[in-house]
Amino acid sequence: MGTIKSYVIVLILLLLFTLFLVVMQLLKILIPILVSGMSKSVDMNGQTAGETNESAFKAIAIRLKPGQDLKVELDAYVRANKIKAAAMVTCVGSLQQAAIRYANQEGTDILTGKFEIVSLTGTLAESGSHLHISISDSTGKTIGGHLKEGSIIYTTAEIVIGVMPDVTFDREVDPTYDYKELVIKKRKQKRD
Repeated sequence: MGTIKSYVIVLILLLLFTLFLVVMQLLKILIPILVSGMSKSVDMNGQTAGETNESAFKAIAIRLKPGQDLKVELDAYVRANKIKAAAMVTCVGSLQQAAIRYANQEGTDILTGKFEIVSLTGTLAESGSHLHISISDSTGKTIGGHLKEGSIIYTTAEIVIGVMPDVTFDREVDPTYDYKELVIKKRKQKRD
């Protein structure tokens, strides 16, 4: 009986060792596939959307003052500093007038009053910016949409922009809806 137990234990150990070797071989095959797959982005349907474009990230802080136009000033700053790709990191402040284009609408609504900037998000580049804003009124009612020219600062706008020097944002017509949409391109490195 003791000999049979010994054979069973040896057999189990051999099976475990064989399983270990099989797993190691699978990992040798799968790890390079998984690692290379990490550089691809996937769309909502699980399809490969294309290569990602990683970049360094440099934060820039800006403060706008009363009476300045939020969109005009952001676009002017981007042009003056020849920024090719940036993202809005954060913005807090207030508006005395908001110019917003709502989803799937052609025109811009102009709202007057005192509004808190709850959120400002989007992309910025010399080739064009795409920014969405959320604002709330004195009752806390919040509304949002595309930030348009005519959004005037009330007290302040404290802004942090993240510049990505290794990529370029362009806008090209996407045939799906015929809107100019974001195209991300890796920037060519300058040679010394």
